[in-house]
Amino acid sequence: MAFWDNLFPGRAARYDFGSATANAIDLTKRRPSVSLAKQGADTGNLRVNLSWRMRTSDLEGRTRQSGQLLRHPSRLFKPEVVQAHTQGVVNVDLDLGCLYELTDGSKGVVQPLGDFFGDLNAAPYVKLSGDDRFGGSSGETIFVNLDHKDEIKRLLFFAYIYDQTPAFDRTHATVTLYPSSGPRIEIDLDERAPQARSCAVFSVDNTKGELTVRREVRFVYGFQAELDRLYGWGLQWGRGYKTKA
Repeated sequence: MAFWDNLFPGRAARYDFGSATANAIDLTKRRPSVSLAKQGADTGNLRVNLSWRMRTSDLEGRTRQSGQLLRHPSRLFKPEVVQAHTQGVVNVDLDLGCLYELTDGSKGVVQPLGDFFGDLNAAPYVKLSGDDRFGGSSGETIFVNLDHKDEIKRLLFFAYIYDQTPAFDRTHATVTLYPSSGPRIEIDLDERAPQARSCAVFSVDNTKGELTVRREVRFVYGFQAELDRLYGWGLQWGRGYKTKA
């Protein structure tokens, strides 16, 4: 990324994944999938990162509201669904999770809820590095050990809102895949879904030894059980909690 890209956010170069000079692949509705094998990126650790920030329109709206607060000071004591930090980070707890199915038939989930952090060097070869509750610069990251790709049948990565406050329409979230080699892969959750609480972001399917990443970006109004039903995982779900920070 060039120096001036940092000065003008949103103007960073975007490339088609047919370009030999591409440093990023954007998965969109028009071009929803990419083969990791054809990119030479189906070995080593695949890093999947979720990051999010407040939409610019919301920040501008808060500036306009400042004058209204002077005229109506009682509004200061009314809680808001989403509040902004000084750097525009949304104070909403988005979580990154992954449903997995291995070739031996075993299935499960890796996610912060319930402390299912997985394992990188043993089944399911999927590991959550930690739980970021405020959308910091590092976001949330899940690693996949692609050296064991022959043991992975399919994966479904998803994002959900832990505190049950619908806020996908107030945030700009991006999931970025960092293969061990080749360009990174970016998926923007750029569709407005005011009442959605979960989103299936992308899937990884193993077809005859070839791993293919496919954009999903499918918002749902429920949680993991609804995603499970839509994608046919067949797990049993119950109420879960996070360990207190």
